[in-house]
Amino acid sequence: MRQDVLGFRLKSRDYVARFDVNGVLFELVPNPPGHEIGGFGNARLSLGVEDIQQAKRSLEARGVKASDPKEEPGGLISFFKDPDGNELCLWQSTGA
Repeated sequence: MRQDVLGFRLKSRDYVARFDVNGVLFELVPNPPGHEIGGFGNARLSLGVEDIQQAKRSLEARGVKASDPKEEPGGLISFFKDPDGNELCLWQSTGA
């Protein structure tokens, strides 16, 4: 099942899928049929991790392709996509 990939615990599901992520409520809300997302703005879900290499290996063990970590100001970043093609990323802060 999809929620098994990131380890989020499915709390409830009706129109909205609700997950418990270490005590934080995370909701996925679908777009209504026929509704198109506007061409402005950008949002990305970044998952903070302590060890980006280990997190990347964990995703890949579950069949998710992730990019090699790349240095960015303040940390390391690795990109991957969810089953619907949305881009997400792993982020390891270097404290810089």
